[in-house]
Amino acid sequence: MSDLTRLTAADLASRLAAGEVSSVEATRAHLDRIAAVDGDVHAFLHVSDHALDVAADIDRRRAAGETLGELAGVPLAIKDVLVTTDMPSTSGSKILEGFLSPYDATVVARSRAAGLVPLGKTNMDEFAMGSSTEHSAYGPTHNPWDLERIPGGSGGGSAAAVAAFEAPIALGSDTGGSIRQPAHVTGTVGMKPTYGGVSRFGAIALASSLDQVGPVSRTVLDSALLHDVIGGHDPHDATSLTDSWPSFAAAAREGASGAGLRGLKIGVIRELPDSGFQAGVSASFRSALALLEGQGAEIVEISAPHFEYGVAAYYLILPAEASSNLAKFDSVRFGLRVDVPGGTVEDVMAATRDAGFGDEVKRRIILGTYALSAGYYDAYYGSAQKVRTLIQRDFDAAFAQVDVIATPSAPTTAFKLGEKIDDPLQMYLNDVTTIPVNLAGVPGISIPSGLAEEDGLPVGIQFIAPAREDARLYRVGAAAEALLVDSWGGPLLDRAPLLGGNR
Repeated sequence: MSDLTRLTAADLASRLAAGEVSSVEATRAHLDRIAAVDGDVHAFLHVSDHALDVAADIDRRRAAGETLGELAGVPLAIKDVLVTTDMPSTSGSKILEGFLSPYDATVVARSRAAGLVPLGKTNMDEFAMGSSTEHSAYGPTHNPWDLERIPGGSGGGSAAAVAAFEAPIALGSDTGGSIRQPAHVTGTVGMKPTYGGVSRFGAIALASSLDQVGPVSRTVLDSALLHDVIGGHDPHDATSLTDSWPSFAAAAREGASGAGLRGLKIGVIRELPDSGFQAGVSASFRSALALLEGQGAEIVEISAPHFEYGVAAYYLILPAEASSNLAKFDSVRFGLRVDVPGGTVEDVMAATRDAGFGDEVKRRIILGTYALSAGYYDAYYGSAQKVRTLIQRDFDAAFAQVDVIATPSAPTTAFKLGEKIDDPLQMYLNDVTTIPVNLAGVPGISIPSGLAEEDGLPVGIQFIAPAREDARLYRVGAAAEALLVDSWGGPLLDRAPLLGGNR
């Protein structure tokens, strides 16, 4: 494996700016890494044919003395939920197989403008419905720590690409934990920004009131650098916030320098008992909290009594919105069409959806359509929205007492492929700690907290902040990351077996 693929995005950017390495060299190293390992990992659905040309153009512009963005020349992986003009955008579904968008998603356009080099599109659960990337129509992605285990979902492709050193950073989307839960099981960093802080324009919609685009990386600083590129107001997105955001990279660098922990109040939720979590996950969480407390942070027990209803509310709100958003895939306007000789439009539509949608997508569409139907709307969807309000109030009450909230990022380490795919309820419970963040629209970040004693697999700790306080999360996350990495004696991913490590 090339030394260039082992560099963080920040370190690679510094070497590019100093002229120590070219973007073509960095891009070729990552393309070679993809060729070497992605047959086993299957993180990518499509690898760009133009990456080296884009990299060469960045090198020419830099040589000509043009002022470029800090991440100019750094390779980037893109979750297939984000549309692109030069690569297929399928959202992991057969119904969009081969689809080329007439425009780029805003976050993709901003990444290109900042000089990042798109490497390709990463695998995902179909239409972002899943927690394991097993629901991709193009086959599952494998966890670089153990190729027989899941990489999380729905954004397992982006997380696995970053964990396997196929890309230094990636774009993901998070509807109920789809950036943070894959980070937890792959030993990477995943950030879900404040709702509206990053544009959703060009992100193929699952649940519009929950979806949020965000960065995937190996370090908190790298996520912050990418967040600085993709964040900010977008007039194409009606839900985009008009706020002026501070530099997230500056906040991460401040945290990494040791600032931000002394006097920090960290809330731990009373209603989140150890009994629902794998022992190694709970032990790693408590160990990380003890490290933070040793540096002057104060651990405060808080109450969030309605969090236990989060999963139930989410799995009414999300399917309802999904049933509406996916109605556009009708065999008429774009995407797959299955012809039915002599059939009506309705016959063609039914045949197309039957062939194009996978089982999980069908399951959620049916559930959502039922929840929105006459006579059931108030009992199901309306009640779920009321629970959502109660969860938002729980957060408001908690943040009146503490600066951030900490939880395990997920209940277990990576489970084996096929272990839960036939048990939707067990699959849904993987997002029990991440879902409330999306319901409330607040930011959350997952960083590695160690390895579980039982199986030696990665575990993450999640920090949650009030809406619009993304910079606070980067500050706290970077400070915690520095402490944890120091306690391990080096980055956690150095122990991943695919990289020749010994966990």
